[in-house]
Amino acid sequence: MKNYRHIFFDLDRTLWDFDAAAEVAFEMIYDQYNLKALGIPSAHEFHEIYHPINAKMWELYREDKITKEFLCRERFVQPLAVYDIHDVELADNLGRDYEYHSPRIIRLIPGTMELLDYLKPKYHLHLITNGFQEIQHTKLGGSGMEPYFDTLTVSEEVGVKKPNPEIFRFALRKANATAEESIMIGDEMEVDIDGARAAGIDQIFFNAAGTAHEGSTTYEVKSLLDIKEIL
Repeated sequence: MKNYRHIFFDLDRTLWDFDAAAEVAFEMIYDQYNLKALGIPSAHEFHEIYHPINAKMWELYREDKITKEFLCRERFVQPLAVYDIHDVELADNLGRDYEYHSPRIIRLIPGTMELLDYLKPKYHLHLITNGFQEIQHTKLGGSGMEPYFDTLTVSEEVGVKKPNPEIFRFALRKANATAEESIMIGDEMEVDIDGARAAGIDQIFFNAAGTAHEGSTTYEVKSLLDIKEIL
């Protein structure tokens, strides 16, 4: 095993339970805007319709095919249209309030704090994320994770997004680290693992669902705490 000194983490769905926080945020905006009166049966159903649309918007955003502003609006415009609601102002309000609430609803992947406590005395810890800068800082501050990390690299500051290897190289320079002494931990094969490999960085694929995949990775785990057996 290599003598790793620097560990780079993805944030959403690796340490931060993005989907659990989103569910609660949807309940809040559903009640706030009385969406039931507009014909939307439940916050859960609305979130289920939103989820694949949001995933597609993020895919387009990673590929630089849409802007941040378009993503934030359209990911609510399209779910509302399913219920024949065509109200751009409502979509903008939902997006704004969702972005306010979701990073303040603290939901972490099981084992997150135990793993960080275990790793912090031994390694330099860093984050690389495609999320929006202001939102990711809010998550880190509110959750208590911020003191564990030496650096945070956000795609907005770099100008490119994972899996572009340049964001990984930028993060290495920011951390004063080399690829050879670093390892990347993330939950998305194409975004985190393939991108890190392209930058010459070893990887740990956090595959909680045990999803079959064709990509290769240095290590693979189903639980965050399994990483303690590797590092």
